[in-house]
Amino acid sequence: MAIIMLQTWLSTGLFIIAHDCMHGSLAPGRRRLNTMIGTICLAAYAGLSYRILYPKHKAHHRAPGTSADPDFNAAEPRRAWPWFVCFFMNYYTHGQIVRITAAAIVYMLFGASLVNIAAFWAVPALFALAQLFVFGTYLPHRHGEAAFADRHHARSNDWPALASLLTCFHFGAYHHEHHLSPGTPWWRLPYIRAASKVPHRQ
Repeated sequence: MAIIMLQTWLSTGLFIIAHDCMHGSLAPGRRRLNTMIGTICLAAYAGLSYRILYPKHKAHHRAPGTSADPDFNAAEPRRAWPWFVCFFMNYYTHGQIVRITAAAIVYMLFGASLVNIAAFWAVPALFALAQLFVFGTYLPHRHGEAAFADRHHARSNDWPALASLLTCFHFGAYHHEHHLSPGTPWWRLPYIRAASKVPHRQ
């Protein structure tokens, strides 16, 4: 189980690297390199398409927490499960299933068992999806009693650095900072808060 949890965290990391590629922060000024690395990371994570995710993520940053945000459920801005279903269906594609199936066949041709493929790729990818949704989307953008600080409709929190790293590579604890400075890579988000002293809400 420990190996599966580690693989889950590493799978989350693959997505975060691709996310930094979308913002051009992995290789600043080198769009083609960012696209290539992001494409590889998303494919390795769960057969996702960088070409499809890129414009959706840009739309999220243009209008976060609104009906125009593909990551947000305007009909259920507080309840996790309906929001997750909407989130999942918005990003699911038949092409992804084809790519996952093709990869699994290749793995089996090289001697991997279907059980191992499920345990060490499929299950961690699903756990990572839940991790990314809860800590990187739902908790930062859900509506609460307190108003959001600004048009980014995003909150950060006061979790310790290790918890912030383990949950979502700082994109939960420093989510407001990410929206204020989307070109900052994940590992520098704590420095953004320290430098700007941006107030944040639980």
